[in-house]
Amino acid sequence: MTTRVLILGAAGRDFHNFNTLYRDNDEFTVVGFTATQIPDIAGRRYPPELAGELYPDGIPIFEEDNLEKLIAGHDVDHVLFSYSDVTHEHVMHLASRAVAAGASFGVPGRKALLRSNKPVVSITATRTGTGKSQTSRYIRQILADAGLSVAAIRHPMPYGDLNAQRVQRLASFEDLDAADVTIEEREEYEPYIRQGAVIYAGVDYGEILAAAEEEADVIIWDGGNNDLSFYEVDLGFCVVDPFRAGHELRYWPGEANLRMADVVVINKVDTAPSAGLEEVRKNVADLAPHATVVEAASPIKVDDASVIDGKRVLVLDDGPTITHGEMPFGAGAVAAEQNGAAELIDARPYAVGSLVDVYAKYPHIGNVLPAMGYSDTQRKELQETIAAANPEGIVIGTPIDLAGVIDLGDVPRTRIYYELEVKNGPALEELLAPIIAKAKR
Repeated sequence: MTTRVLILGAAGRDFHNFNTLYRDNDEFTVVGFTATQIPDIAGRRYPPELAGELYPDGIPIFEEDNLEKLIAGHDVDHVLFSYSDVTHEHVMHLASRAVAAGASFGVPGRKALLRSNKPVVSITATRTGTGKSQTSRYIRQILADAGLSVAAIRHPMPYGDLNAQRVQRLASFEDLDAADVTIEEREEYEPYIRQGAVIYAGVDYGEILAAAEEEADVIIWDGGNNDLSFYEVDLGFCVVDPFRAGHELRYWPGEANLRMADVVVINKVDTAPSAGLEEVRKNVADLAPHATVVEAASPIKVDDASVIDGKRVLVLDDGPTITHGEMPFGAGAVAAEQNGAAELIDARPYAVGSLVDVYAKYPHIGNVLPAMGYSDTQRKELQETIAAANPEGIVIGTPIDLAGVIDLGDVPRTRIYYELEVKNGPALEELLAPIIAKAKR
């Protein structure tokens, strides 16, 4: 008799957990996935080409809201929680619902990890928007400068054709166009490509790892949200955000990342409130006393400050950070205030379509517009919202050339950039020295 499993996910770790724990395993029957956080995922199917021979029709993806009905209707024995950046309370409410409906409940452990034949450096976080991406790029550059071939593997964002996205190797802007990536994907991939780097992503992280190992001396795991690594790691970094002090104790699986970290990077120390910084330092010492602590900043640079100074500006900030990351503002808003904006426009009155729903779902959002663009429709809505706000200037706080994705008209605009700068603690070159030596053997 097989165990019937329902996987709660958000089009990312859920697929990885299925691939590593259940695919080709006839002791289990996965009756479905559920979806949340990301729009337009529910109603699709995990295709049979990815699901394997035990699932000739693929696997359906349902709305998480229908959890109790799904457990009853599919005679579910076990519910596996498989997404990230949510409170411990959120996880346990779902556990309570599952148990009350008659199923057991759990989270994946070490069995979901894959082992590489190359050294792996992972960069995870306690929340989304802490600064993982610039930390990953900083580390990649150190490894490259040491003469190593480096492949970055990014946490999945498979929001399109899952078969086509099975294994993605992205090394040029033409690759991004050919893959028809979303704004969220571009935000993660473009900065690597500007560095001249190769980044992998997709759906099947076993096949992705095998492809990366063919060309790389060392692998970087660039985590998404605050999720766990998909791979066994040789050196693990966890980035912490003092703007959200205390979240390192309250969010899954960020607390687990912190407890496992070899190195903790406390980012944004140049702009964070002192009380938040002190709280984070204490919590890091309590939860990860074994870890090496590095304090860093991510100073913001502006292309053209004249677009901001004295102007009524619309700030477009990173979507995940501003929405489920629960930050009221991002780097774009900080840049606008630092460079003398007369007004940061509240985009709520001008929002159209799904962006109205975004503001309703995330009422904490400040006077910024989250750069949402998971579909052609949503990108069009973003474009219409910007036009309706009629700003004197646009501050692009996302790490991509947004004008290459949507029409911003003839409104003056400026992009911002931020890279990691280590302020206190040992140099990352020193911490990475054993990895470099191992990769060169």
